[in-house]
Amino acid sequence: MFEKLQKKARSALMLESGIHIDGNKELIIENCRRIEEYNEVFMQLISGSLRVQIWGSGLKAFDYRTSGLVIRGRISQIELSERRGRIERSDKGLR
Repeated sequence: MFEKLQKKARSALMLESGIHIDGNKELIIENCRRIEEYNEVFMQLISGSLRVQIWGSGLKAFDYRTSGLVIRGRISQIELSERRGRIERSDKGLR
């Protein structure tokens, strides 16, 4: 029961991740909490309960101060991992 209440509260407070993909050239991630790693070919960040890993070329981050992040460049792969304590579950894909 606590998990249902927690999910509803996160949704009401807009703490969940929102990811919008525009082709393979732009990615908009809402509620980005932290950028853990960043270079032109790989980015890893935390958004809500997800760890988001992005591979590509010429990757650049914009608009971080608006609690969201815009990533532009040539995106070749995105991996989403659910963060729960020390265990992370991975859903590979979105190529």
